[in-house]
Amino acid sequence: MNTLELSEQEIIRRNSLKELQKLGINPFPAAEYKVNAYSDEILKNYNAEENNYQEVVIAGRIMSRRIMGKASFMELQDANGRIQVYISRDDICPGEDKTLYNTVFKKLLDIGDFVGIKGYVFITKVGEISVHTSEITVLSKSLRPLPIVKEKDGKKYDAFTDPELRYRQRYVDLVVNPKVKDTFIKRAQIINSMRELFNSKGYLEVETPILQAIPGGASARPFETHHNALDIPLYMRIANELYLKRLIVGGFDGVYEFAKDFRNEGMDRTHNPEFTVMEIYIAYKDYNWMMDFTEEMIEKVALDLHGKTKLALGDKEVDFKRPFKRISMTDSIKHFTGFDITGKSTEELLAFCTEIGIEVDESFGKGKLIDEIFGEKCEGNYIQPTFVTDYPVEMSPLCKKHRDNPELTERFELMVNGKEVCNAYSELNDPIDQLERFQEQLKLGANGDDEAMFIDMDFVRALEYGMPPTSGMGIGIDRLTMLMTNSHSIQDVLFFPQMRPEKQAVVDGDEKFIELGISPEWVEVIRKAGYTTVAGIKDVKSTKFHQEICGINKKNKMGLTNPSQDEVAGWLA
Repeated sequence: MNTLELSEQEIIRRNSLKELQKLGINPFPAAEYKVNAYSDEILKNYNAEENNYQEVVIAGRIMSRRIMGKASFMELQDANGRIQVYISRDDICPGEDKTLYNTVFKKLLDIGDFVGIKGYVFITKVGEISVHTSEITVLSKSLRPLPIVKEKDGKKYDAFTDPELRYRQRYVDLVVNPKVKDTFIKRAQIINSMRELFNSKGYLEVETPILQAIPGGASARPFETHHNALDIPLYMRIANELYLKRLIVGGFDGVYEFAKDFRNEGMDRTHNPEFTVMEIYIAYKDYNWMMDFTEEMIEKVALDLHGKTKLALGDKEVDFKRPFKRISMTDSIKHFTGFDITGKSTEELLAFCTEIGIEVDESFGKGKLIDEIFGEKCEGNYIQPTFVTDYPVEMSPLCKKHRDNPELTERFELMVNGKEVCNAYSELNDPIDQLERFQEQLKLGANGDDEAMFIDMDFVRALEYGMPPTSGMGIGIDRLTMLMTNSHSIQDVLFFPQMRPEKQAVVDGDEKFIELGISPEWVEVIRKAGYTTVAGIKDVKSTKFHQEICGINKKNKMGLTNPSQDEVAGWLA
């Protein structure tokens, strides 16, 4: 990399790297560094009377330093937190050669560098538990400076808060914003809590294909790719439902999967095109049993994470204690709009949507129209956990018809804080009915609905071999994590959310600058000054421009002959 493309700090760090190498110190050693303690356990368990932790080995990043002559303090951040480290020149350099302290530690190490520390734990005069260093080892040199978050009197300054930078450079976000790491630890704990419940009941965790010839199991627009060896189109999984139900056909009583699904649709604070879902299918159960099971699961997650069921969500408090409220979709729409959807035709539903100001397309079928009404007028009102049940049959092509009303299905969705969190059915196991529902979806697709389901004839064939009565449930892990960690955006609970490509600066070629009479050796100097286009330098005063580029020439000891002010004015004329 051309040094003119680097910041002053980056140049200094690269020079320090070279100096370390000249001293025979490898800034990126390969050998194992055997750590035997972490900051959090030392701070929690150290006892001065017992005099424990007298031979500790810790490792991490330097996050701050206070150099005071022959002795210094630094703050070390490891995987579990931060701890103060005391370094004395004569302790780490017991002989005549004081280079390790005077040169390496004081001059060549920087904030962000990884070091290993061997020593013993003690309490300073001001009462802070610290590690007294007997040996320091360079483990990795940081060539870019970290954003430094300063704190005084409980207030933070220069915090790393820009969402664009935080989500794009999550590795930096995790280093300088410790609470971010806590969110992802809780995410893992949520999954572990659910897995613990499922395994305790004897259900089997499985894996199903991500690349599928037919994207089934949901109404959504898929991502499409191509398999070169087979010369066929393939789709990224939009749901794992149909494959899991094939396993129930095959004889498993209970299967579940934590799966990555992909939907080529919009992005907002609760939607990402790549997301994580857990789907579970249990033979010989129905949706009433699954509602009870879902309550048990959600309550357990809350208790395992927080030790309580009442949690803050923004300015609201949500209680995940069982039982949850239950209401049918028909009654919900009637309650919030006064409109009874029972027996209404597609035309009547279209007219009602127009009447109440919901934008719809004439290609929409009854199911899509009812879904739009519920989404616009009802969903956002459910803050406390609520099961919305008994969806119209047109909305649920994979769901068993209601045992008491064939116009409805045995389906529920769990609503929390105005959003759907999970979806569940008494699964359709009648192969004739299933094929007819698929064919209805095919008609919707022909009418322009690009989210209509594909027909999966192999799945129909599987049902023809017989599937026992089954209930299935799918829950979005990302949304559940948002709820359990009081996160406002789905991007806060994804390590690496999908983002637009970084904007690349427009850079004119060398020839554009040379055409102005600028000699080639000065082009990179001009770019270093921040001017990447000819148009950019035309907008600056020639005296300021002359001063900037001559200053860079001097600072970087480039040895170029400075142009005169008149010469520079000629370039910009």
